Amino acid sequence: MQNRLRKSLKSNPEQIANALGWFSIGLGLAEILAPRALSRLIGAKASPGVVRLYGAREVACGIGLLSQAQEKERWLKARVAGDALDLFALGNAMTSNGAGRGRLALATAAVAGVTAVDTLCAARMSRRPFHKGEPLTVRKSITVGRGAEELYRFWRDFEQLPKFMNHLQAVSDLGNGRSHWVAKGPAGVNVEWDAQIIEDKPNESIAWTSLAGSDVDNAGEVRFVPAPGGRGTVIRVELRYNPPAGKVGATFAKILGEAPEKQVAVDLLRFKQMIETGEIARTEGQPAGRSHSTSRRFDDFVRA
Repeated sequence: MQNRLRKSLKSNPEQIANALGWFSIGLGLAEILAPRALSRLIGAKASPGVVRLYGAREVACGIGLLSQAQEKERWLKARVAGDALDLFALGNAMTSNGAGRGRLALATAAVAGVTAVDTLCAARMSRRPFHKGEPLTVRKSITVGRGAEELYRFWRDFEQLPKFMNHLQAVSDLGNGRSHWVAKGPAGVNVEWDAQIIEDKPNESIAWTSLAGSDVDNAGEVRFVPAPGGRGTVIRVELRYNPPAGKVGATFAKILGEAPEKQVAVDLLRFKQMIETGEIARTEGQPAGRSHSTSRRFDDFVRA
């Protein structure tokens, strides 16, 4: 049963959200129309007025889930907050009502189960594709003293990218333009996704998008443009992504110093070092760590 629910949440969280909406309306109407009978059923001694307020909250959440397609995540979070309030009230009732503890325990277990579904569904809804939310966009560029053909050839072999991208653990080529990516997420938690190449112009550009079921919805493009005066190639990277927990997750990542805009800037500098000098400057193990580098140009690029 749990495995089936998890599969449903992964493949179609909107359907589960709609079911929770109808459940919320049904429970809310019961609380509004028969507060005393419901209180007796679960073994609680609650004021009818308080129960009706809980019912009004449930009905509002249910209507929101069913009528506001773009706001389902917000209404699911409201349900989670309501579930927490219900669990707190049931816990208080259990300490003061000895006769009805058995029924209260069953009610508490039921609410806890619904809370778990609400929480999982809210998490899945936060990972919806870009057209249902507002993706964050990162744009960076750098000039590398090599020809576009050489740079394109290196980037096109995705399995080489972890050599200079610190946040990548591994990339596996699945064939037919598909690949599997494993990256370090905030607080040391890995995230994974499958990607599909949607545009591939040799020596000019590569564009990709993540596939359904990814931990992080993302898409992007890298372009290789000849630099003026024959000074090499300008690499232009654009990344669009939905963080796992929306904008709150993006803020959390920035606090940990793992925001994608910083990662992309540092990765491009590491790539430039590796291609032009054959090695990447490292600071691991050095006793004199600094909050900034000794190069103002480097620091300004990362902050830009």
